[in-house]
Amino acid sequence: MDSLGSFPMATTKETNATKVPAIAHPLAEESSEIASNIAYHARYSPHFSPLKFDPEQAYYATAESVLDLLIQRWNETYLHFHRIDPKQTYYLSMEYLQGRALTNAIGNLGASGAYADALNKLGHELEEIVEQEKDAALGNGGLGRLASCFLDSMATLNLPAWGYGLRYRYGLFKQRISKEGQEEVAEDWLEKFSPWEVVRHDVVYPIRFFGHVEISPTGSRKWVGGEIIQALAYDVPIPGYKTKNTISLRLWEAKASAEDFNLFQFNEGQYESASQLHSRAQQICAVLYPGDATENGKMLRLKQQFFLCSASLQDIIMRFKERRSGNMTWKWSEFPSKVAVQLNDTHPTLAIPELMRLLMDDEGLGWDEAWDVTTRTVAYTNHTVLPEALEKWPQAIMYKLLPRHMEIIEEIDKRFMAMIRSSLNAMESKLPAMQILDSSNPLKPVVRMANLCVVSSHTVNGVAQLHSDILKSELFADFFSIWPTKFQNKTNGITPRRWIRFCSPELSDIITKWLKTDEWITNFDLLSGLRQFAGNEELHAEWASAKMANKQRLAQYVLHVTGVTIDPNSLFDIQVKRIHEYKRQLLNILGTVYRYKKLKEMTVEERNKMTSRTVMIGGKAFSTYTNAKRIVKLVNDVGAVVNNDPEVNNYLKVVFIPNYNVSVAEILIPGSELSQHISTAGMEASGTSNMKFSLNGCIIIGTLDGANVEIREEIGEDNFFLFGAKADEVPRLRKEREKGLFNPDPRFEEAKQFIRSGAFGSYDYNPLLDSLEGNSGYGRGDYFLVGHDFPSYIEAQSSVDEAYKDRRRWLKMSILSTAGSGKFSSDRTISQYAKDIWDITACPVP
Repeated sequence: MDSLGSFPMATTKETNATKVPAIAHPLAEESSEIASNIAYHARYSPHFSPLKFDPEQAYYATAESVLDLLIQRWNETYLHFHRIDPKQTYYLSMEYLQGRALTNAIGNLGASGAYADALNKLGHELEEIVEQEKDAALGNGGLGRLASCFLDSMATLNLPAWGYGLRYRYGLFKQRISKEGQEEVAEDWLEKFSPWEVVRHDVVYPIRFFGHVEISPTGSRKWVGGEIIQALAYDVPIPGYKTKNTISLRLWEAKASAEDFNLFQFNEGQYESASQLHSRAQQICAVLYPGDATENGKMLRLKQQFFLCSASLQDIIMRFKERRSGNMTWKWSEFPSKVAVQLNDTHPTLAIPELMRLLMDDEGLGWDEAWDVTTRTVAYTNHTVLPEALEKWPQAIMYKLLPRHMEIIEEIDKRFMAMIRSSLNAMESKLPAMQILDSSNPLKPVVRMANLCVVSSHTVNGVAQLHSDILKSELFADFFSIWPTKFQNKTNGITPRRWIRFCSPELSDIITKWLKTDEWITNFDLLSGLRQFAGNEELHAEWASAKMANKQRLAQYVLHVTGVTIDPNSLFDIQVKRIHEYKRQLLNILGTVYRYKKLKEMTVEERNKMTSRTVMIGGKAFSTYTNAKRIVKLVNDVGAVVNNDPEVNNYLKVVFIPNYNVSVAEILIPGSELSQHISTAGMEASGTSNMKFSLNGCIIIGTLDGANVEIREEIGEDNFFLFGAKADEVPRLRKEREKGLFNPDPRFEEAKQFIRSGAFGSYDYNPLLDSLEGNSGYGRGDYFLVGHDFPSYIEAQSSVDEAYKDRRRWLKMSILSTAGSGKFSSDRTISQYAKDIWDITACPVP
């Protein structure tokens, strides 16, 4: 550092930049003042050795400069909420897939240009600095990304709201690809620190595990004993777009206190025993979805879920009581008129018995009053029809970990069954399937968390029209017959800010130019105005140029992370999502294997007539999900052969994109032209990546599943490549399969046989391919109908090839995909939640 008050620019690299004074300007808007504020943080908020201003140091100083402005807006927002005292929503989710915060924050603040100029003055490029940020490892797939889109929309719509989650140190895992396939290593996003979080040392709550229930002489019950872990709050600011409102994502970290450290044992050399509770506390927020094959694993997952629910509800109740202080006449019956709690899937189900416990045992309410408050406060979003994802916890583990909550759950179940028997006795035969406590297997009695949610919530919603219909007609049909008004649909959406405005600025600028306004960024319905220009050749030229720029950026990225060179003039065909058999990446790679085999059999002249294609697949397979990991390996093995085959590699490339996350999606999605959303119909609740691809002018090949149904309606049937069985046909097709009535298409057999021949190496793919064979049985019988849908998939892909050759037709389809995406904004989704479920209204900071 040189003399006080100035900061040397990029001292580790040559630059002619003049010295920028290191002066605090926390509310700076001009680029010169922003540069000074960044320089100030580099100097006076140091996290690194002095005399350095490399990109990494520049990133942290820039983030802290942005945080200055966010903290001011944050404080104003919650002061305003405190003053007005509106009803507030509290969103409980085990996952938030946030993505990088820097681009999003300065974009929402309208300061991207100013920050780019400021960093130039400091000898850096904004693009380079953004790359220094690691994605927060707080989520896995669509559930967590949806939660993050929702927070963005809540802030943008000025809604009084909070998000609650856990501060995972190592997240799910970072995916590495080797010759063995997928390898999992711990995420390192907190290896240094996150500049976006603010620890709240004054916000700490005790969380009890184990222990027992004491009954007083008056009959009241109290949970005592066991072990107590502290929940410490970390807040992450969520700025709205072009509004002062900035809301909070509150993440809980588990800690033990100093008095839980046994100094005597430590000095006796019993180091592990001395800090046992500290070690157990660290385990709670170590990993997202720890493996639960063992009893210890199940116990840890339940601990995580209860930890989130208990800390969040204690916080919500504390805030409610603070706002009532000084008012001697308030009643607990007012709680649901000030508090809405949304459960994002079944993971936060324990919020229901925990709210009951807090109201009865700590606040002295009777059962009826506590039940009335709880059921008017809590709402539940269902995200899946997959049986393995509808959580069922062993009763024995629940009794051990949460004895008081099991008493409450038993009482809820007992009263629910009594209600059915007394007033709906025609339903009595349905009770075994509707009970919360399932003891049908006496050796493994379980708690059905989804049933507990449906019985106890005032509203249950699905996340796409097809999915919500399946909930009413199949999954929760008996509950629907009792409470038809309890069930709603809220089709998912995505934030227009992250998913086009910031990740594809070239395309965004073209949309703004042709619509003659940028209001579409917060009023997505305006996108339909592009339809009138869909055939305009001038727009076609601009659109093609923007898409090519995005494809070239993606090609550079692929070369950087995989070493594979891909041709931006080929059709970019992408499937990125969690690797799961129902999402059918296996169908995709089998189709690609068939394409490769046919290309090998062609003459050069025949190949020259084919549409060149680059197939990209990405996503993480859960670490214990063997078949999903085999699919990852197969994609990589196919790519290794195809990409090194000189006869074919000008016509086909196959690339597995490693470690798929939000930041990778922000490069892949704008660069895509065809996107595969090919799950077995009736299995995908909604999907949101389909919305992101469609918004970015990408054509979808897909089944009538989840939100695909509504996307196809909005963009027009001619602009969607449809194949496969429909949801209502799937049960019949499975039954026919079990009876041995399935006749596989010869092309399907050919693709499997080609893999079995060893064309892609010596790895034994028989167990994977066996899952597609036979008529029934565990791990056989092709439950997800890959074989049935294969011929129509191959034919749809042939239609894609033909359409791509007609550039004018393809560009028109691309423009109409974007034009039809207006329905799929999370602003629309959240407006509907606010009005129909939460009963909250906007509370803008003046």
